[in-house]
Amino acid sequence: MKRSSGVRAAAAVAVSALSLALVTGCGGGSDDSSNGSDGQSSKETKAAKALTAAEVKSAIIAEGDVEGYEVDASSDQLPKFRDEVKAADAKCAPIAYTMAGLAPGDAPSASAMVKQEKKPTAGASKSLEDLTEDEIQDALTDAMSLDMTAVSLSSYEGDGAEQTFTSVSDAVDSCAKGFSATAQGTEQKITEVAAEKAAGTGDESVAFKVVMDEEGEKSTTHGLVVRHGSTIVTYHTMNIGLATTGKAYTVPAAVVEAQTAKLK
Repeated sequence: MKRSSGVRAAAAVAVSALSLALVTGCGGGSDDSSNGSDGQSSKETKAAKALTAAEVKSAIIAEGDVEGYEVDASSDQLPKFRDEVKAADAKCAPIAYTMAGLAPGDAPSASAMVKQEKKPTAGASKSLEDLTEDEIQDALTDAMSLDMTAVSLSSYEGDGAEQTFTSVSDAVDSCAKGFSATAQGTEQKITEVAAEKAAGTGDESVAFKVVMDEEGEKSTTHGLVVRHGSTIVTYHTMNIGLATTGKAYTVPAAVVEAQTAKLK
């Protein structure tokens, strides 16, 4: 009975987490959470010209750009507009937008959902009736142990990208104790936001984890925001199988590298 309850609990958290991943898009703490920019970089950013809407769309990661991952750039799995996502505390909104695969600032943007390709395991051929409770839970966890990353790309005039990046990094500090957010009518309780080691790419970057609570069951997702001149790229990764078991994972380096390459 205890094991059956564990299966149901894991499934409940997984469904909740998957709902957030597909409806809102959302890694502990470490030093060097962001890499700064010097005065010269600031001057170059202010002089940089923003990408047009068409250029933004062509610069977002696409199918075939990263081996081992499927890319859906239709954005059908993600909210279309920023007003579909609300944070109870306005200063935490940039994190909520990043979780949703939306631009953290008001600018032309594009988004994509990047899903890790999953190879079938040796036990996948067994019928459900032949599996024990433990095997069912293991199979459920294994099937959901794949990275899903919501990526957004937006471009800003003048120092808009710098200001937008600052709003995200400030939110990581200000929203450490959590906040509540709503996306397309679905509410999610976030209990913790904590800085992590950033990717070190671009002119500035900040990484963070977000801990969510669903009826006492907690799961963790990971965010990364990178500024490339006048352009901001956000990444929000959820691995449902690992998030519900507490095992470590992060924003996939291969996805970040592929998106960065498209901006060069």
